[in-house]
Amino acid sequence: MAKISVKLDDKKVDDELSNINLRLLDLSDLDDFMVWATDDKVSKFCSWETFKSREDAVKYIIDFIIPHPWFRAICVGDRPIGIIFVRPDSGGDSCRGEIGYALASQYWGKGIATRAVEMTATAVFGEWPHLERLEGLVVANNEGSQRVLEKAGFQREGVLRKYLVLKGKTRDMVMFSLLSTKLISK
Repeated sequence: MAKISVKLDDKKVDDELSNINLRLLDLSDLDDFMVWATDDKVSKFCSWETFKSREDAVKYIIDFIIPHPWFRAICVGDRPIGIIFVRPDSGGDSCRGEIGYALASQYWGKGIATRAVEMTATAVFGEWPHLERLEGLVVANNEGSQRVLEKAGFQREGVLRKYLVLKGKTRDMVMFSLLSTKLISK
């Protein structure tokens, strides 16, 4: 699997942040994974709980990340600073996939998540020609993640009220989508 790479154009971004790429995540990335996976600020809006032990993280990487059909590390150079994935739907819903991502908090607000979402959309629409729609569901009060999707070209479709239970609370979710035809016409 080749890396997916891009250089950021914004002159304000530090040199170390100019080489963003996506690659497979594996057990050799455990130390970097633990940086963001143990941070309550990062996991606050994620479906997974903050990791408390290396053993739990190893099990998650082996049982969930490695066999996942499209799960990548967001890297600066070769160092993972976050994760991004697309969960494909099946059956009559196989034309859709759902994107999810998490980024180490020290990298928030630098355009990295937006660039990773753009790169992922381009890659997954190319790799999965049956995919016509990429969806992003964001907790309603997660304004940063909503901005990421909007800047990446996703369209806000509306609020799904009391849509799911996350960390013991029923949450409103904002639905975003990007169509393969929209990506091609960009």
